[in-house]
Amino acid sequence: MVTQLDWHRAGQALILLAAVRWTWAITTLVTDLYDPERTEIKLLISAVMFGALLMTTAIPEAFGAHGIVFAGTYVAIHLGRGLFLIPAVRRQPQTQRRALRIFAWFAVSANPWIIGAFVTGDGRMACWAVALAIDYIGFRLAYPVPGLGVVPEPQRNVTAEHLSERYQQFFTIALGDAILTIGTMFNLAYTRAPNIASFAVAFVTTLLLWRIYVHKSGQLLPSAIKMSGAPSKFLLTAPYTHLLMIAGVVTTASGIDLVLHDHPGRPPPAWVAVILGGPALFLVGRSSFEYEVFSRVSPSRAGGLLALLTISPAAMYLPPLAASFGAMVVLAGVAYADYRRSRGKPPESPAPPH
Repeated sequence: MVTQLDWHRAGQALILLAAVRWTWAITTLVTDLYDPERTEIKLLISAVMFGALLMTTAIPEAFGAHGIVFAGTYVAIHLGRGLFLIPAVRRQPQTQRRALRIFAWFAVSANPWIIGAFVTGDGRMACWAVALAIDYIGFRLAYPVPGLGVVPEPQRNVTAEHLSERYQQFFTIALGDAILTIGTMFNLAYTRAPNIASFAVAFVTTLLLWRIYVHKSGQLLPSAIKMSGAPSKFLLTAPYTHLLMIAGVVTTASGIDLVLHDHPGRPPPAWVAVILGGPALFLVGRSSFEYEVFSRVSPSRAGGLLALLTISPAAMYLPPLAASFGAMVVLAGVAYADYRRSRGKPPESPAPPH
């Protein structure tokens, strides 16, 4: 995003993030629906690990010369998983039909993925966006297939501790990206106060994102899944709320990258959009996440979004560090409001929507 900051590049980044995120989400689901101690599943996860690493190496040029590597690996992971599972569970007819349904949808989305790899520019973006829409919609609809129907509700139940742990891990990895950006962009050769201040603001911002995420909702997600009348409903919402939060963290990391550049003058509007938009995206996703767990949204979330919107005009006329500092203060206010609301009170019980 930071090498060419515009809406076109942001769309490309979103497509790549959604593809990597979906590979991780479906792999997590496999380890929950099947026994991860089975040798076959261990081998499958190892193969997916290799494929994911190959996808990662293709990301910088995914919309250039390495499009076929990125798309081909994505398709190979998802179709290969189905081709592996279908015979592996042949003695369990219901489980095999579930694997067949999922395989059928990924076989359909494979076409725009591969076609997109052989076209360029907006054509590739359009094809891959259609492919992702098929993948995400198929999951949302429980993979309906003519003659087989949808995946039955009992086959969509999940283990609360496992699912919540995996989502928290992925969010932590996203925060690690922000920390990595801080460490690689900061240069000790620049010992001037603004450079050191940018480093401190970036670190505190990342710390606040973690604190706001884990406060209550992050801690109580396993209990909320258990208390839900239909635990499988979390599969229909959690992937999207966490995608929003992770997109917010990735965008915030891009803003950190920009702020740690030496740019003392007024920032371009796109810089302000990234620096303030990252925390805003995170708060939107965090609001949805909170609703999943408590069936309500804290006023501090809306207040934080309003505050970010309020300071955005002034940020256009100040150095990038000022915009980053403003975002940090807003996040600190949200974290403090969370602390004040829960201080001295008994732990709030989760109350997921039914």
